[in-house]
Amino acid sequence: MAFFEVIHVANQQEAATIVQDKLEKDLKANTLNVLGLATGSTMIPIYKKLVESSLDFSEVTAFNLDEYIGLAPTNVNSYAYFMQEHLFAHKPFKETNIPNGKAHDLDAECARYENQLNDHPLDIQFLGVGENGHIAFNEPGTSFDSVTHVAQLTDSTLGVNSQYFDDEEEIPNTAFTMGIASIMNAKKIILLAFGEKKRPAIEALLGDTITEEWPITVLKNHPHVTVITDIK
Repeated sequence: MAFFEVIHVANQQEAATIVQDKLEKDLKANTLNVLGLATGSTMIPIYKKLVESSLDFSEVTAFNLDEYIGLAPTNVNSYAYFMQEHLFAHKPFKETNIPNGKAHDLDAECARYENQLNDHPLDIQFLGVGENGHIAFNEPGTSFDSVTHVAQLTDSTLGVNSQYFDDEEEIPNTAFTMGIASIMNAKKIILLAFGEKKRPAIEALLGDTITEEWPITVLKNHPHVTVITDIK
């Protein structure tokens, strides 16, 4: 029987404590070897809590969901930079993996990353969700069968992401992203969603319909999902 749990929290700090407890349990049970990570403001309190904790990730391999195409790891708006700032520079991992935003051959980079994922099955994958229901950069309409690919970002996503870029800096409109099938291969998924802007996506997830127009709804087909949210 599938495991689908919704945990309501008062704030992101409470969510971070729950996440820490779940990771600690799996680390102690030696069932956490590969961890899928996400970026964005949702994850900042989570990573802060993990950095402050005594959890040891030195034997854990990490994979990130996505990366902007065209941004070097040293660019402050790249997800590689985000991960260094908020987690990797403070907590050592056995190995960390993020798509190469400066790769010249986009198809080859997608294939390389997907092959790495196949060689290192994800034990837990963290997810946020976009206002339009996207998971990673799998925008509405993305095939549920998709693997790591180049995503064209929607105007909705670009609008939300514009807050992180200086006015004069062009926001990348494409990104490498794990596909929906790549994400669904994880043994467990932990989805975090906070704020009223995420309500339509959470309501879609908790509704009766599974549709590619709301990518988040595919999680209803997964065998082990935990949703942590302040939306009631």
